[in-house]
Amino acid sequence: QVQLVESGGGLVQPGGSLRLSCAASGISFSIYDMGWYRQAPGKQREWVATIPSGGGRNYADSVKGRFTISGDGGKNTVNLQMNSLKPEDTAVYYCRAVGGMPLRDYWGQGTQVTVSS
Repeated sequence: QVQLVESGGGLVQPGGSLRLSCAASGISFSIYDMGWYRQAPGKQREWVATIPSGGGRNYADSVKGRFTISGDGGKNTVNLQMNSLKPEDTAVYYCRAVGGMPLRDYWGQGTQVTVSS
């Protein structure tokens, strides 16, 4: 059974930092693209960052230079280090795993990030 469990969300002041973690079980990072998405109130879910199974890192323009995605295949965790947070980063953040054969798509339950003074 595949599970993605996010943690690390919370309330932070503008300019502050948070580190989100996604603990994955039942999948192998070698054949899954691991990503972070977010959904703000009243808005559609949007992509934030991805580690493709083949390597590299991709970021949305809105977070480039401020957020860093990293993966630990040994621990099966994917982290999102978020620096210089802005109020517009406030959202529920979701971990996503896409890959395998046949293609599978898994989501975590989300973790709330609130940036406010």
